[in-house]
Amino acid sequence: MEHTFETNLISCLDMAVQEIQNSEQTQQINLPDSMPDVGTILAAWGQVILRGKEWRGSGISVSGGVMAWVLYAPEDGGQAQSIDVWIPFQMKWELPADIPEGSIRIQCLLRFVDARSISARKILARAGIGVMAMVCTPKTVQYAVPNQPIPGVEMLRSTYPVRLMKEAGEKNFFQDEALSLPESAPLPEKLIYYHLDPVLLDKKVLSDKIVFRGVSHLHALYRSEEGQLHAWNFEASFSQYAPLNGEYGTDAQGDILLSPTSVELELNDEGHFHLKCGIVAQYLITDRQLLELIQDAYSPGRELRIQKEELDLPGILETRQETIYGEQTIAGETDLVVDVCFLPDFPRQIRQEDRVDLEMPGLFQVLYYGEGRGLHSASAHWEGSQSWNADASGELIAVPQSAQSQGIPGSGSILAKTECPISLTTLSGQGIPMVTGVEMGEQIKPDPNRPSLILRRAGSQLLWEIAKETGSTVEAIRTANGLKEEPAAGQMLLIPVP
Repeated sequence: MEHTFETNLISCLDMAVQEIQNSEQTQQINLPDSMPDVGTILAAWGQVILRGKEWRGSGISVSGGVMAWVLYAPEDGGQAQSIDVWIPFQMKWELPADIPEGSIRIQCLLRFVDARSISARKILARAGIGVMAMVCTPKTVQYAVPNQPIPGVEMLRSTYPVRLMKEAGEKNFFQDEALSLPESAPLPEKLIYYHLDPVLLDKKVLSDKIVFRGVSHLHALYRSEEGQLHAWNFEASFSQYAPLNGEYGTDAQGDILLSPTSVELELNDEGHFHLKCGIVAQYLITDRQLLELIQDAYSPGRELRIQKEELDLPGILETRQETIYGEQTIAGETDLVVDVCFLPDFPRQIRQEDRVDLEMPGLFQVLYYGEGRGLHSASAHWEGSQSWNADASGELIAVPQSAQSQGIPGSGSILAKTECPISLTTLSGQGIPMVTGVEMGEQIKPDPNRPSLILRRAGSQLLWEIAKETGSTVEAIRTANGLKEEPAAGQMLLIPVP
């Protein structure tokens, strides 16, 4: 007789695509008549802006640009000049055939920005952009459970706590802040460049909404009224919430990626700054679910054939935050470092049996005053590595966050240091075995010479394994020995055999 289990359904999201693309884009800058001829390019900086993302049939596209600033020394030896340019980019990803439309999550990194003079009146700016695209699509998973006990069949029920991706979306918001320097700071005359890093401080899922708060770190380089360059850091706090499609309990969690969609910093005549920026918060809601599955089955008195399948659930095994520390010695004689920034790249992954090695490249950029108070810049590539324990079958998503950097002058060198947070998410890559049905066979004829009670010493086997091997039941062994839990190693067991 065949017994087919009842089919239940789970609705969740699947990470259908998780892929990184790199792009290099250039843009020519023609100097306005009011600016002096180019002598030497001193430095270049940039800010990545995410403008749009779109689902296009068999693929997705992402568009944006880099707000780039170039600092150069004029040919006539005058004061250093800064000019800005917009460098657009667009990237496309092909998707698997017949994939259902879902949500797109994007993380952009500025890998490098540099510039060179083409002529005395033209500059060519170049930017390298790294973009990680994560596509979450709806998925329905089936799992089987018996709707009622089957007489004469022992079943091993196992409970699996799984964390599933349930909902993805985004919230756009804006900040409009007046920012002031402290009285002790030199008064600004002209902005050279600025960079915005929105950082999440806290997040929580409250029933049908996700609430989050954070701070936008603004780094600005300006020239003071005395003609010297100064860097300053500002903070602009934000607190937001986004409504959700479903309602969730206390086990629900939210993961949020923050990306600037616009940044504008103005300097007024009184020396005060005015920040206007747009930010998109791309959220992913996960929730914990307990699944009770039949892992194994047998019959003490009959032949039993079982049907087994693997339950393929796109679950999340682990989410955590780590920090990678890096430092690089850069040649340069100075007692005044003006500006230091570190541009992290997406890390490379090297999988081992029980761990993953992350190799994270990055670029240090340093601006400093050298001998004779002349401006100099230097850059140096850096590569660090760190190992973490990881499930060999899981897929690791590693996303660097904004880094905090500093430069320490030394004897003939500058020590550039950085602290770069990194978000690590491990996706399940292994199915869960489950019994989907059983077929009862012929009655097993009892052995007349077999004793009705077996004495056996417990070892490393579980009660289920002992019962299945001896043709007894877990309940019978527990009753005969007064057990509530698994037996201790070496304990003598009385095993009733029907």
